[in-house]
Amino acid sequence: MFNHLLSLLIWLPIVGAIPVLLAGSGRPNTARWISLLVAVLTFVLSLYLLSQYNAADSTKQLAEDHLWIASLGVHYSLAVDGISIALILLTTFVGILVIVGAWEVIQNKPHQYMAAMLVLEGLMIGVFCATDALLFYVFFEAMLIPMFILIGIWGGPRRVYATLKFFIYTFLGSIFMLVGLIYLYLKAGTFDLQTLAALPLDMKEQTWLFFAFLAAFAVKVPMVPVHTWLPDAHVEAPTGGSVVLAAVMLKIGGYGFLRFSLPIVPDASEAYAWVVIGLSLIAVVYIGYIALVQDDMKKLVAYSSVAHMGFVTLGIFIAFMLVRGAGNLDAAKLGMQGAMVQMISHGFVSGAMFSCIGVLYDRLHTRQIKDYGGVINVMPWFGFFYVLFAMANSGLPGTSGFVGEFQVVLASFQANPWIALFAAFTLIIGAAYTLYMVKRVLWGDITNPHVAEMKDINGRELFVLGAFAAAVLALGIWPQPLIHLMDSSVTQLVQQLGNHKI
Repeated sequence: MFNHLLSLLIWLPIVGAIPVLLAGSGRPNTARWISLLVAVLTFVLSLYLLSQYNAADSTKQLAEDHLWIASLGVHYSLAVDGISIALILLTTFVGILVIVGAWEVIQNKPHQYMAAMLVLEGLMIGVFCATDALLFYVFFEAMLIPMFILIGIWGGPRRVYATLKFFIYTFLGSIFMLVGLIYLYLKAGTFDLQTLAALPLDMKEQTWLFFAFLAAFAVKVPMVPVHTWLPDAHVEAPTGGSVVLAAVMLKIGGYGFLRFSLPIVPDASEAYAWVVIGLSLIAVVYIGYIALVQDDMKKLVAYSSVAHMGFVTLGIFIAFMLVRGAGNLDAAKLGMQGAMVQMISHGFVSGAMFSCIGVLYDRLHTRQIKDYGGVINVMPWFGFFYVLFAMANSGLPGTSGFVGEFQVVLASFQANPWIALFAAFTLIIGAAYTLYMVKRVLWGDITNPHVAEMKDINGRELFVLGAFAAAVLALGIWPQPLIHLMDSSVTQLVQQLGNHKI
């Protein structure tokens, strides 16, 4: 069984969704317990995967390879490195919390909701394991279906508009990627990522492919200016959908840059790194100001996600400037590590923030900041968690939000002090919009009589917020285990940045 560990991780939640569906709406509690059991087993299996991985070895490990489409030479090939495993652990961790978080909240067709979550979890794990480009694309596109269903059925009043916008943006971006992959297949005769990374390509070919990949992954991150689908999707999505979207799905864009743009088109990635860096800085600064004027808590945190994910793309592409411009491998490695840590940290912090907003919405059925005020007077435990996650979102030292951003700023300073200045500026803006929201929601006198009737968090909510809090503090205080897990993989990536194809 464990010779096919990665396949088991992918297909356990997908197949596990079948008995959840069969439980039917007539037995909602049975469906909930089965889905929780599947999510827990998947998480335990991911921990076993971690125990089987040798972090000192930079090569892809635990590989599986089976001929899938013989006429095209397409393989069902899977393998993982340290970066993949970190993201798989994040996915399985969040998978449990969204199931628990929706336990009492989702009353309409809970079996279908839980099944969609499990299928989505399996498909996201598939993205992080795939080493065949076409298999990656299949998982990459298939993720849209359960998320489309989650927003379209359990979303807010404008859910149809939000789902269509989400689908059109992400699907259109992916079409460019598919065209690029077909071109590479016709040239190399295979979809194997390692072979494609070694394929000689001239600058014109690399340029077209670079922008094809950029179109797909920039939408997924999302980067400015193709980010406008995200606030709408978050506002209309149910709480669990927002948590998964922010905590895991956005990371797939950054992961795609690592697996496609950097190794396959390195020269074009270097030539156009300034485009990505410029867009990242716009996201970090400009989007922060947009977040500052939001009245809807979900929309504020959604824009915050765009700004924080700007650090991921900045850290990845600043490494090119450091390797090829200054030959500074150590600083490049620091920037790349910072980007990876930021991906994991943002998963914890954004998931926690959306969970907190979900707790408030379940009680008052509004996300408007003006409808709250003085919440901490009636919900002190909730106030504790809300302030903790707000501090992490602001990049407070001692929380996970500080570690990755600080590493990226340090690396950026060695590439160009002006880039570092703009990047560091987000710490001020981030604190401004996050703490301004906390001030208006938690503090002051209670002006809305409905707020006075709100009850503090229950055991289920305490478990979800407590788990996120433990992760945020653990990564903030002791990030070394995560850095060690990804170190050899990041080192190899940085060394590959120096390779030229022309």
